Amino acid sequence: MLIGLLALTVAAVFAGAAIYVSVAEQPARLRLDDKALLQEWQPSYKRGAAMQASIAIVACVLGLVAWWQTGSLAHLFGAVLIILPWPWTLIAMMPTNRLLEAMDSSIANPQARALIIKWGDLHLARATLGVLATVAFLWGSAQITP
Repeated sequence: MLIGLLALTVAAVFAGAAIYVSVAEQPARLRLDDKALLQEWQPSYKRGAAMQASIAIVACVLGLVAWWQTGSLAHLFGAVLIILPWPWTLIAMMPTNRLLEAMDSSIANPQARALIIKWGDLHLARATLGVLATVAFLWGSAQITP
């Protein structure tokens, strides 16, 4: 069914973006000095958060529609998994995000490095949830294809 495949595709985009941040962008930014590190993280986070939040909503809605149309619990499970980065971000990551966003990026702040390392560790959960959602949607799509 097309809706289930769309949910799978959008979840895979979410997972790919989250994995990219964890394996490419985060290690690259950690090679910067403390001032440049924060200067890179602040705008990158704002852009990435807006992108990934909207992708998660679209994938969740598509997963719920696929579940409603097929009754496949895999699609429901995928929809729940792909939206879980929202509460994870709001509850677990937001205190770190707020501290980093409030820092003055025009001066070097050694605390920024420790917080950005912590942020990267917390972000791994978002990547994991994206991968698990993708697997659930793949499972749901495999169940309904002949």
